[in-house]
Amino acid sequence: MYTELTASMMCADFGNLGKEVRELEAAGVDSFHIDIMDGRYVPNFAMSLNDLRYIRSATDKPMDVHLMIEHPNTHINLFLESLRKGDTVYIHPEAEYHPSTTLQKIIDAGMVPGIAINPGTSVETVMEMLQIVDKVLVMSVNPGNAGQMYLPYVGKKIERLLNIRKEMDFEVYWDGACSADKITTFAPMGVKGFVLGTTLLFGKDRPYGEILREIRNL
Repeated sequence: MYTELTASMMCADFGNLGKEVRELEAAGVDSFHIDIMDGRYVPNFAMSLNDLRYIRSATDKPMDVHLMIEHPNTHINLFLESLRKGDTVYIHPEAEYHPSTTLQKIIDAGMVPGIAINPGTSVETVMEMLQIVDKVLVMSVNPGNAGQMYLPYVGKKIERLLNIRKEMDFEVYWDGACSADKITTFAPMGVKGFVLGTTLLFGKDRPYGEILREIRNL
């Protein structure tokens, strides 16, 4: 099974963002992961709507937009208008009063609907939404900052999701503290893709193409 690798752009060099996008695209990254944070749902601010629009304009690769914001339904159209059909939008169910309404807007716009599950969010609390999303982004760290420690109990949650993914027709993706051993362990189990940040991809002073080849050969 092909493993998707997406670049976490909050970890990129923003002084050379266009160059970063071009080099990652040439290196063979599958998509660009855009973390939008509002300083309320998570205790940090990261990436803006303008950052998203710039990266979207600089590449034909898919966008993978992760909305870590309160009440995403209030602003969802701003993001949908900035994307292309087929791009992915994840919301956090806890951030919205009626998350299924927001997910329906994502679907109606021709985007891929997804939910992001925090380490403290149980599978049981999102079971109904698993029937209407195409992707589940499992956070292996608490959202809001790069470079955090992996929370080992998340592995059991991923195993549970993998056991029901075919029945409910969704794919499982990994976000946070993504090291080589996590890919070699969970990709064969069925995790479809991994968000790559500072652990494996960024800040290594090596060509992205070389790094991605090594990851794909794990």
